[in-house]
Amino acid sequence: MPNVPPTGSIYHSATAMRLFENVTARRVGDILTIRLVEATDASKDADLKVQKNNKIGASAPLLFGVAKPLGINFETEVSSAKNYAGKGQASQSNKLKGTITVTVVEVLPNGNLRVQGEKRLTINDGHEYVRISGIVRPVDIDETNSVPSTQVADATVMYTGEGAMADVKQVGWLTRFFNSIFFPF
Repeated sequence: MPNVPPTGSIYHSATAMRLFENVTARRVGDILTIRLVEATDASKDADLKVQKNNKIGASAPLLFGVAKPLGINFETEVSSAKNYAGKGQASQSNKLKGTITVTVVEVLPNGNLRVQGEKRLTINDGHEYVRISGIVRPVDIDETNSVPSTQVADATVMYTGEGAMADVKQVGWLTRFFNSIFFPF
C-alpha cells in the first residue's frame, strides 16, 4: 500500500477496488504475465548463372589495290568470354518459450497498455537476459492475467547473455578482420 498521508479515513482512492472489478492489469504500475511462444523459421535459396560471349573481328581495307601490302596481314580478331555461377543458401530457426512478468508503464488514450519488463537469470557462471516491451490490448488479457507474446503489438523481444558460454560463441577479432570488407581476398 502506498504511503498516504493520514486523513482519519479508512478509504484511499489509490488502493480502491470496485465491487465487480477483476484483477487484470489496467493501470500504470500493474503487472502482467507474458507467455513467450515465439517461433521463427526462415530460409533462402539463390542460384545464379551468367554467361557472356563477345567476338569482334576487323580486316584491313585494300591499300593501293592490294589486300596484304608488304605481306602483312592486317586482319585482327578479339574475343572474350565470361562465365559466372553462384549458389547461396541460408536457413535459420529460433524458438523461445517461457514466461516473463512485465509492468504497465503507460495507458494509451484508446485504453491499450504499453508494457515492458526484464528477467535476469544466472545459470552456470553465465547471465541470461530476457527483455520485452510492446503494446497489449486489455481484451487479449485472459483470466489468469496473462497474454501470449504473439498478441503483443510493436513487440521488442531480446534474449541475450554474457559469461563463459556467450564468450565462446563470439568470433575472434582476427577472423572478423579476414571476413570484413578490409580483406577482399
